[in-house]
Amino acid sequence: MHNWIWVVIAVYGVAMLFIFMYSMVQLSLLINYRKSKRNAAANKAETFILPKVLVQLPVYNELYVVERLIDAAARLNYPKDKLEIQLLDDSSDESFEVATRRIQLWKEKGININQVRRIDRKGFKAGALQYGLDLSDAPFIAIFDADFIPDPEFLNRTIPGFANNKIGMIQTRWEHLNRDYSLLTRVQAFALDAHFTVEQTGRNQGAHFINFNGTAGVWRRACIDDAGGWSADTLTEDLDLSYRAQLKGWEFKFMEGVGAPAELPAEMNALKNQQYRWNKGAAECAVKHLKKVITTKNLTVSTRIHAFFHLLNSTVFLWIIVCAVLSLPLVFIKELHPELNKIFYLGAILLLSFTVLAIFYYVSFREMEKVKSRSTFLWLYPAFLSISMGMSLHNARAVVLGFSGKRTPFIRTPKWNLIGQTGTFANKNYSSRNIPVITWFEGLLCLYFIGALIFEIAIGAWGFVPLHLMLIFGFATVFMYSFKNGGN
Repeated sequence: MHNWIWVVIAVYGVAMLFIFMYSMVQLSLLINYRKSKRNAAANKAETFILPKVLVQLPVYNELYVVERLIDAAARLNYPKDKLEIQLLDDSSDESFEVATRRIQLWKEKGININQVRRIDRKGFKAGALQYGLDLSDAPFIAIFDADFIPDPEFLNRTIPGFANNKIGMIQTRWEHLNRDYSLLTRVQAFALDAHFTVEQTGRNQGAHFINFNGTAGVWRRACIDDAGGWSADTLTEDLDLSYRAQLKGWEFKFMEGVGAPAELPAEMNALKNQQYRWNKGAAECAVKHLKKVITTKNLTVSTRIHAFFHLLNSTVFLWIIVCAVLSLPLVFIKELHPELNKIFYLGAILLLSFTVLAIFYYVSFREMEKVKSRSTFLWLYPAFLSISMGMSLHNARAVVLGFSGKRTPFIRTPKWNLIGQTGTFANKNYSSRNIPVITWFEGLLCLYFIGALIFEIAIGAWGFVPLHLMLIFGFATVFMYSFKNGGN
């Protein structure tokens, strides 16, 4: 038997093992989440003398949503003498003048709001946040990205959570203004809902590390300062600061009951930019913090394990693309060497991970979309899995670049004021006109899996048929959305 056969089986086995262990960690979070629901009634309301709060709004060329953002921040129901708002505006287009006029209107109404302008975009978002922080003495800082519309009671619901002096950051749940805009936004909402219910609550319940999600959260200034301030040496400055702070001993709190509405990327290339930033940045943070997580003595074993998989979350896309590409050689191996069937049967046990993940996402689905029927989940979950697989090549590339240490610029996700099923991004500023080279490779992979499907049906090998059907749908969807959006 050729050595390459054992190499293929070994690599595929390692990839499936990681996915299986990842699913077991998700199962642990699900168990913690259910515990949190049972303990919710025991939580008592906290009292806290309202302190001064700085609200930071980092923006860069947000023509279609900057007025909406300014209005939402200005309408926050909080004592005026204790509220300071900074529009951290690095814009280079007409949105800067639009924001200037809007801010002036609110200033005339007595709102303490200022447009902060830097000489350059050094450090991108992280640099803007630190620059603004140095201009204020507020002990608490709330942050909202341009696509968010915080509820007027946001601060009144979150600030009392800092009654415990050990709490360094409070993160709230993202809600979705355009959940039903398209299949793309439905799938994103489905995935994010799981993160902002089961994952974040489960980690918090288990006293494990959670992360600030970059927006819709509040920081204690002392926590930021103690952790070393904002840094731009990774693309995910939020995850980086979260780990530096928690490794210093600060505690974080996730408030599932407090939501902040935001706009989901509706254009595939905008989504890809966001996913690239998240996945490459996560890999960069893993390089930066994984060793310290493993070696820090005051962490429990369970917290180390959860932090390990938390930091390596993005690598799941690397293992997915490995499993996908090797699935066709495995069909050949299985047909040529029936004596290896016992190994394949053992590998099938690892497919239990998909059952675990189905339960994981179903719990979040029922929690967040109570009016939706089970039949919706039966098509939405496979669609989510398929499109996640279709994004795996793009995201795996981002992970590899993150581990390589290659620096790339921060590319923000454009917003177009899309609410519900209304609005369009076609022919608007910031929409992409280019078709990235990787899109053509995604199209080729779609053809590769079509060929694999035809071959295995022809020889009567049905084991990988469901996987290849999902891969075909996923890569075809990503390819077509990318091509369509690139042609706008």
